[in-house]
Amino acid sequence: MWEKELQEAIKAGLKAKEKIMEFYNKGFDVEIKEDNSPVTIADKTADAIIRAHLHEAFPTHAFLTEESTDNLDRLKNDFVWIVDPVDGTKDFVAKDGQFTTNIALAYKHHLVVGVVIAPAIDEIYFASKDNGAFYQKGNEKPIRIHVNDKLEDLTMLTSVFHFTKDEEEFIKRHSDKIKHVMKKGSSLKPCAIAHGLAEITFRSSAGTKEWDTAACQLIVTEAGGLFVEPDGKEILYNREDVYNRNGYMVVNRKENLFK
Repeated sequence: MWEKELQEAIKAGLKAKEKIMEFYNKGFDVEIKEDNSPVTIADKTADAIIRAHLHEAFPTHAFLTEESTDNLDRLKNDFVWIVDPVDGTKDFVAKDGQFTTNIALAYKHHLVVGVVIAPAIDEIYFASKDNGAFYQKGNEKPIRIHVNDKLEDLTMLTSVFHFTKDEEEFIKRHSDKIKHVMKKGSSLKPCAIAHGLAEITFRSSAGTKEWDTAACQLIVTEAGGLFVEPDGKEILYNREDVYNRNGYMVVNRKENLFK
């Protein structure tokens, strides 16, 4: 199940990657959107490429993407592609390589395909429901990945550009367990946990939307981890309100769902 959808999502993301890297290497202007977040021509061009490819492959599927006007007709569709063409635009603008392209498919509000491509560092994370999570570097053969089983000496991942008071207090509160704090961009934080390279990341505010979390959530889940609301509830997709109002927690083991 979902193999065709997964492969087409990877193809769409790789097509977008080529154009993203063209802009990344030759320069670009930065606009500020109404919500005060940055956007570039790379975001807009990649969005169009991904939508066109997936629409041709699956003409009856709906879309929810960061750079396109939301059409609530998607709520009537069982299949919805959820896309962030450049997740971590601040990382893209800073040219730190820590941005990603996120492509996910939700079926009846549950995630079934997730692809996270890191164009500048030539990495791909991908998963489909009940088929495991995988990592690929460049043209190397993909390898299956799993969360680790650490319950002590934990590494927590925080944003490159944001470090909140909640995060600071959380680390102090659990300093007996959390011994390392590292910065990582965009969806690479959950993917690193899926890869067994860290154990915790979280967001306590409503600052993220469906396209920020959908793809990497499935990758974490298929790698054996948890990507849930702070109270442990599953995060569902293709909602009328696209904000993750309650925030989220990503951990390698349920024992690490600290309060």
